[in-house]
Amino acid sequence: MHSFEYFCPTEIIFGQGAENSIAEKIRKHGGSRVMILYGGGSAIKSGLIPKIERLLMTGGLTALKVIGGVKPNPRLNFARHAIREAIDAKINFVLAVGGGSVIDTAKAVALGAANPNAEIWDHWLKKINLEKSLPVGAVLTIAAAGSETSDSAVLTDEESGKKAGSITPRPVFAIMNPEFALTVPHYPLICGIADIIMHTLERYFSKIEGNEFTDMIAESLIKNVMAQSKALLKNPQDLHAMSEIMWCGSVSHTGFTGLGRDRDFSAHKLGHELSGRYDVAHGASLTAVWASWARTVYTVKPERFANFAEKIFGITDGTIDERANAGIDAMENYFRELGTPTNFSELGIGVQSEKELNFLANMVTSGGTKKVATFQPLDRDLVLEIYRKANV
Repeated sequence: MHSFEYFCPTEIIFGQGAENSIAEKIRKHGGSRVMILYGGGSAIKSGLIPKIERLLMTGGLTALKVIGGVKPNPRLNFARHAIREAIDAKINFVLAVGGGSVIDTAKAVALGAANPNAEIWDHWLKKINLEKSLPVGAVLTIAAAGSETSDSAVLTDEESGKKAGSITPRPVFAIMNPEFALTVPHYPLICGIADIIMHTLERYFSKIEGNEFTDMIAESLIKNVMAQSKALLKNPQDLHAMSEIMWCGSVSHTGFTGLGRDRDFSAHKLGHELSGRYDVAHGASLTAVWASWARTVYTVKPERFANFAEKIFGITDGTIDERANAGIDAMENYFRELGTPTNFSELGIGVQSEKELNFLANMVTSGGTKKVATFQPLDRDLVLEIYRKANV
């Protein structure tokens, strides 16, 4: 194993009825004036938000602000609005009820409310570094982004179309009742499953060798999510399959599947520009570019891709290059069978002009002034090549 530091302080409360401990957990972290954030009206119609409010009330707490309307690819202006509401109400705890977009927004609100004189977007642009934050709790309703255990969050500036990720404090607790995720519509469900796998793939492909246990964890997680996703697609009410996927989603983004090596996150860098500009689902933006990225960079370390092909798909025949490419094909085929896109047309944005591809490449690389990722650092030309391959 290579050297690493690992600390994941998020308390996990997992299983049916996990939400019943919510008031106790909020009080444990000093919460008394609570803001609840959620996404669409389904959280109201399903009775989940009223249930959470009742649990807080019976636990001696009050939700002073309940704000819905968080959208996928969470918006900066929404976060700014919620920050102002939190400051005015003297909120001291932010509770996210939803998936990654809601939790990411809650992280932004917690930072902004704790630093009322700061412009929150400057933290995402890395102009300032905000460390002080209100505590955040999460009630997870979709297995996807892993934001409930991660130390990062993504926001989109609607005016510029820029989507950016930044380091944030992790939630202090995550309540995970797999029953809540059984009502997720089909497309967000499969995009969430893809996102879970991508969070592990982005850590798996590294030039650093020797982390055998980390590899085993990553490979097992990917295979389990693939197997459970097939079961869930056959029976959308399969609680066991959903519980497995939900837990894998949290573990995938804690950093545990990449200990001892660097994080690449190439597909995220490329995908963020697609979801920020075209407002497509985050997980879909990742699978739309992954195979094109893999075919562009696999020659940097073909043995790594050949090992992936063997461990995940049992591919052992052929040369290293043949096995590497067969593994990429197999992963692409899985994404297609799952129902997520593998190119721009399947993503729903159509074939783009060369001018548009150049614009996207400039956005990824700040006009060609920086390289992104680590497995194969991507300059503007390489980013453009990957986008061109995906542009079918």
